[in-house]
Amino acid sequence: MAARICVAQIGAAHGTRGEVRLWSFTADPAAVKDYGPLESEDGTAQFAIEALRPARNHLVARLSGVRDRAQAERLANLRLYVPRDRLPQAAPDEFYHADLIGLAAHGLDGCQIGTVVAIQNFGAGDLLELRAAGESKTVLLPFTTATVPVVDIAGGRIVIDPPHNLFKA
Repeated sequence: MAARICVAQIGAAHGTRGEVRLWSFTADPAAVKDYGPLESEDGTAQFAIEALRPARNHLVARLSGVRDRAQAERLANLRLYVPRDRLPQAAPDEFYHADLIGLAAHGLDGCQIGTVVAIQNFGAGDLLELRAAGESKTVLLPFTTATVPVVDIAGGRIVIDPPHNLFKA
């Protein structure tokens, strides 16, 4: 399991006083402020969220130490992480995306089909992005119990029931 989890990403600067657009990856977007200081991916910078408000399709955040637009602009596209132990335990049948990425995907017959490379959500529910063994292209599968009947994080695998011929040439 990952030692740190990406919980947000900074977008563009917002206004002239150092606020930033913030995309939260937490189930409740505003909960991102509850996890304490957020760290840059390389761990060299920490930011506390001093103020947070909703905007049209993102949040607007005031971060500690960021007081003007120039400072905010330098943070564009920065991913923000927290140590895993600050996050709540996942409920049964809930998973952190970071725990799913990299799992081996096996068919119902036990044969390995591929690997989970990402989790996507375009508004209608989570989709697993899988790369078939030896392939460069990926496929998307709905992350439902019908399509993914087994998730075995400890065993490093999922079992999938893909549509017929999805992984055939």
